[in-house]
Amino acid sequence: MINEQIRDREIRLIGENGEQLGIMPTREAQAKADAAGLDLVKINPKAQPPVCKIIDYGKFRYEQTRREKEARKKQKIVEIKEVRMSPNIDSNDLNTKVAAARKFIEKGNKVKVSIRFRGREMAHTAASRPMMEDFAAQLSDIAVVDKPPRMEGRFMTMFLAEKNKK
Repeated sequence: MINEQIRDREIRLIGENGEQLGIMPTREAQAKADAAGLDLVKINPKAQPPVCKIIDYGKFRYEQTRREKEARKKQKIVEIKEVRMSPNIDSNDLNTKVAAARKFIEKGNKVKVSIRFRGREMAHTAASRPMMEDFAAQLSDIAVVDKPPRMEGRFMTMFLAEKNKK
């Protein structure tokens, strides 16, 4: 809220250079802001009394959006890459899938390892759990199990994430 939008009777005022000007009526604070040629902006509406500051509102909004933009730039977007297998996968094929998952994890992505069961394979889902645990064990030097193996319909899925480096 700025200038006339502030409806509180009394506010705590902070000057343009950051000095405390004390608690005063809103009209008096607005008069001081007008005299300085700046805006009266409510900084903390939850405080008792609310805290307002005399600043250039346009400059304040510009710096606020710039800070938000910088914060978004520094965020890291983590993608989830998927490695699919079947329950009767050969050991060499499994090693190829492990190598692919290793590349994904080294790039900072999470990996979803899934095994698809078809037809009669649904009767032997428990036999694939050790394969998932072996997959996680081969990547244990760089990854941790984020979500353990779990059945979801015809798929058994497990999530791996990068280990925290300390």
